[in-house]
Amino acid sequence: MWSILLIDSEGPLRANASASLCREQGWSESNAGSIFWMVEMMEAWFHADKDALADFYRSGFQRNSLKSNPNVEQISKKDLQHGLSAATKNSQKGDYYDNKTTHGTKLLASIDADLVRKSAPNCHDLFQTVLAKLAQ
Repeated sequence: MWSILLIDSEGPLRANASASLCREQGWSESNAGSIFWMVEMMEAWFHADKDALADFYRSGFQRNSLKSNPNVEQISKKDLQHGLSAATKNSQKGDYYDNKTTHGTKLLASIDADLVRKSAPNCHDLFQTVLAKLAQ
């Protein structure tokens, strides 16, 4: 059996974060290869597929409120939160953060995984590792 752990880092990812987590938790450092990070929060992945956001929120969605960093993992938590709220607050479906529990899961299901992988190196690493494990 193989298990993975996917974690929001809730801040900038420090060097050797997976090995450090293993030491902090008293786990074998051999588990570090099964720990993956969503930097700084899952909402960063939404920025990789702004078309999916626009399709979901429809009229009133303000695409220009979102940061345009090609590496979405480098967008700060503050900028992610502010941008997503500003982009969605006047939309047909309302502010993302007022509806996070319902909108978040629907958006994760609708965003293009290939776009996310291209814009989020840690997501790419997760996919690459899982797909390689499945091919064994």
